[in-house]
Amino acid sequence: MVHRSLQDVLNSVPDIVEYLYNETPGPHSRTNPGLVPIPLEHTNWRDEQLAWRNSAVLFDQSHHMPELFVSGPGARELLTRIGVNSFKNLRPGAAKQLVGCNEDGQIIGDCVLHDLGNETFELISGKTLLNWVHFQAETSGLDVTVERDENTSDNPTGRRRNFRFGMDGPEARRIFAEAVEGEAPEIGFFRTARVRIAGADVLALGHGMAGHFGVELSGPFERGEAVRNAILQAGEKYGLRRGGTRAYFSSGQESGWIGYPLPAIYTAEYLRGFREWLPADGWEARYQLAGSFYSPDVRDWYVNPYELGYRRIINFDHDFFGRAALERMAGEPLRERVTLVWDREDVATILSSVLDQEELPYKYLEFPVADYGFPQRDEVQDTVGHYIGQATQVGFSMNERAVLSLAFVEPQFAQPGTEVVVVWGEPDGGSRKPRVERHRQFKAKATVAPAPYASAARSMKAGTRF
Repeated sequence: MVHRSLQDVLNSVPDIVEYLYNETPGPHSRTNPGLVPIPLEHTNWRDEQLAWRNSAVLFDQSHHMPELFVSGPGARELLTRIGVNSFKNLRPGAAKQLVGCNEDGQIIGDCVLHDLGNETFELISGKTLLNWVHFQAETSGLDVTVERDENTSDNPTGRRRNFRFGMDGPEARRIFAEAVEGEAPEIGFFRTARVRIAGADVLALGHGMAGHFGVELSGPFERGEAVRNAILQAGEKYGLRRGGTRAYFSSGQESGWIGYPLPAIYTAEYLRGFREWLPADGWEARYQLAGSFYSPDVRDWYVNPYELGYRRIINFDHDFFGRAALERMAGEPLRERVTLVWDREDVATILSSVLDQEELPYKYLEFPVADYGFPQRDEVQDTVGHYIGQATQVGFSMNERAVLSLAFVEPQFAQPGTEVVVVWGEPDGGSRKPRVERHRQFKAKATVAPAPYASAARSMKAGTRF
């Protein structure tokens, strides 16, 4: 049977959860680092992590994030129909985290949105949301044009439209000021400015993850090497380090961003047209479920924006997909996003089990990124074994000297200091995923903490409305 669409895939498999849990390769370089031409480490991930807390780090983001450009007289209306955010403050110079849901208020995806002026908008990352926007552009009847620039692993041309670098840390502001030609502008969080670096026109976005000044820089792909060299030269005396993919994908544990949840598109009949539009080999067909949480009902893997910590950006000043459902949810007791700090002795027990020759070891806890799926979901229990939520994106932070998970848990367990349990490892010895060895499960004690975990990052984000 030739599969032409995601719907064809769903029609051909008896159990979509079992299929995504065991048979799929994963769509992203987070679980397949060889898909992008960026080293795992430039020096070592420990020093690269420490750099965003103590000096500065420079990440190359040019290859793993897809982009979509939407333009035309109907572009703003299209995005307004999709985003849960208010669009009243969207203008050139102001960026936004665009969050899109289905009609049931469940997340399809999120991305960064730039208003480039002249009714042209740039959407960065969030492949599932980009696909949803593209589909709506083709079926809405609005006067819009779309242009895609795929991530490198899905891009047969071997090049991108834009380079993209991210720099963060306490010395990042000084480095930015020295690299920029002329006087460097002051850029607020999720604000943008046009600058010149190494003779190239560069769009600078204020976008930090560690609570310090951070900046994301993009410009013509062919000018990327010259811009990077100028930044590295300016940063040499400030201790700037280049970060590899290991450090980059471990940053979420401190920043609190839960990226790429399973898109809520696999079940609703009103989304059949979208599933028939999506290709059979697209990301939505290649998601790779993993972890100790398992439900045969794919709807149990869906999440809403409240659970991901997006309550403050939801705005009911316009009509959008899922508005009525989110209005109903607003007053309900919903799961809340938290950080889970794993017990150190339990971490040591998991790590040391690999030396046990008598029994299967516990699931290997890899540093600094320990999750082995896309997305990872581990069951969270209270101290007497009752299910209370799901954990995701687990890894080790050198800055905190701790193993951290992001999670969404029932509200009565979201208070900082609450003791909970994370079930680590998959049931029945593990799935058929090549990255999963035969193992035992382990119940690791953990303590609830805020998300973001880093206090500086919490302060920075608390004062910003997207």
